[in-house]
Amino acid sequence: MEGSASVHLEELVKLDKIKIKAVVLNRGEVNNPQSQKKRIFKKIMKIGLFGAINGVRIRKYFTTGLNKYLKIESIEKICSENTIPFKTTPTINCAETITIFEEANAEVGLSLGNGYIGSKVFCLPKFGMINIHHEELPAYQNAQSIIWQIYNGSRNTGYTIHKIDKEIDQGEILFQESIPIDFRETLGETISFNYAKLWGKSAVGLVKVLEDFHNSFDNSKPQGKGTSYTTPSLWSYMKMEREFKRLKSE
Repeated sequence: MEGSASVHLEELVKLDKIKIKAVVLNRGEVNNPQSQKKRIFKKIMKIGLFGAINGVRIRKYFTTGLNKYLKIESIEKICSENTIPFKTTPTINCAETITIFEEANAEVGLSLGNGYIGSKVFCLPKFGMINIHHEELPAYQNAQSIIWQIYNGSRNTGYTIHKIDKEIDQGEILFQESIPIDFRETLGETISFNYAKLWGKSAVGLVKVLEDFHNSFDNSKPQGKGTSYTTPSLWSYMKMEREFKRLKSE
C-alpha cells in the first residue's frame, strides 16, 4: 500500500485549506478473468513475447527501485495518523466505490496510480476528478515515465495534472511542468531516480492546483492531438538503451 498516493497525501495533509473526506484504495481484483486474459494476449501480440518478458523485468525500475530515493510510508498509516477515513474496494468502478464517493460528497476527486475510471465514478464529485500523469501530455498519453522520452532522444520528462474524462489521459490540462532528466550510471537507475523526482515535483504541483482550485479549473486547456504508448517491445527497449548511452555521453 505504498506508492505515489502516499507521497502526495503527505503533502496534502499539511494544507489547512484542504479537507480530505476519504482515501479509497482499489485492491485491483479481477472481475472477468477471461476478458483480462484476452487483453494480455492482445498486448503480447503487439509487443512480442520478449517485450512482455522485458516489461516484467523493467517494472522494478518504477516500483522497488524508488526505495533508494524515497521513504514511502503506508497510505493506511498516513490516514490513521491524520484521522482520515481509509476505505478499500475490490475494483475501481464497483458499487462499493460509488457508495463511498456518494457518502463523501467531495468537491473533487483525485486519482493516483489507477486504471480506467468510468463516468459513473468520476462524475460523482461536484467538480469531477483529476489525475496526475507522470509524463507530458498530449505527447505521451498512456506512457510509462521517462523511457519513451529517452527513446525519442529527449533530455526532458515531466508531469501533467488533468481532468478525467471518458478517454485515458486525454482530459483538459490544469497544470504541467517539464523537468530535465538527470542521467545516472545505468538506464534503470536513471528511470528510478527521475521517477522519484517526478513524484516529489508533482506533489508540489498538485498543492498549487488545489490551493487555487477554481482558477485552475476555469483556465484548464483542452489537449491537442496526442500520441499513445504502451509497454516497449524488445526492439524499442534496445533503442532506449542506445539513446540513453548517447544522451548520457553528450
